[in-house]
Amino acid sequence: MEYKRFNDTLLVRIDRGEEIIEKVREVAEAEHIRLASVEALGATDNFTVGVYDVATKHYEQRTFTGPHEIVSLTGTITEKDGAFYQHLHMSAGNRDCAVVGGHLNRATVSATCEMVIRCIDGAVDRRTDPLIGINLLHFSD
Repeated sequence: MEYKRFNDTLLVRIDRGEEIIEKVREVAEAEHIRLASVEALGATDNFTVGVYDVATKHYEQRTFTGPHEIVSLTGTITEKDGAFYQHLHMSAGNRDCAVVGGHLNRATVSATCEMVIRCIDGAVDRRTDPLIGINLLHFSD
């Protein structure tokens, strides 16, 4: 991975064989990012995404292998209990141009991943909502 900062924006290149979630964490911690939006595209050949079922409070995960183009990767960097927290979703298309996606759990880059991280001045925490069962944005006064 390599990246360059341009004021409040980072342009990140994640390389073949690197795991996207790990690299987002690495750059965010190195740059002391507390709040940001994330967007990316690229290619993967092994990734796991999930869909959250509110009724069961459980993520149903699926792993996909083989060549896929990352059509869209989007999300946020925030904090939970003062620590780094990321929430990313990804859509990827296969050889038939069929697209699958969901909450990103893991993705290994097969060619490259080009990411833009836009830092936002401030910090936002997350708190677990007992009714829904997920960590929602919490805006303190």
